Amino acid sequence: MTRDEYWMSLALEEARKAFDNDEVPIGAVAVMDDELIATAHNLKETNQDATHHAELLLLQECAQKLGRWRLTDITVYATIEPCIMCMGALSHARIRRLVYGARDEKFGAAHSLYQIGQDDRLNHQFEVEEGVLANEASQLMKQFFRQKR
Repeated sequence: MTRDEYWMSLALEEARKAFDNDEVPIGAVAVMDDELIATAHNLKETNQDATHHAELLLLQECAQKLGRWRLTDITVYATIEPCIMCMGALSHARIRRLVYGARDEKFGAAHSLYQIGQDDRLNHQFEVEEGVLANEASQLMKQFFRQKR
């Protein structure tokens, strides 16, 4: 198992927590110097707040723990390709790197619809890697929505 797979497996644990709480199963973890800094999962339904995506909650926890909003040394692992809102926040937080599992063809803003992390019109670009444990992340999402139908 690679380091990226290890950290993504922790993000998948967070996604399972969301699944168990009837939330869209997306999880995220933040890592700095090969140390876990923060974990989060979607809480939109629980908190009735459209902004309570895993990535945004993760950034808030990082900022609180580290005492700073500039997260230039942080790698974020997200189970599903982040949306426009989350990619914007990741850019504003100036993360170093994003690693995600499965693409989101309808909302994804890292590769699918937009490439916000590499858009040189923005004042910050960051490395984006896709496909780490993508099958596991995708299957969890499919299972969740199958149960909803």
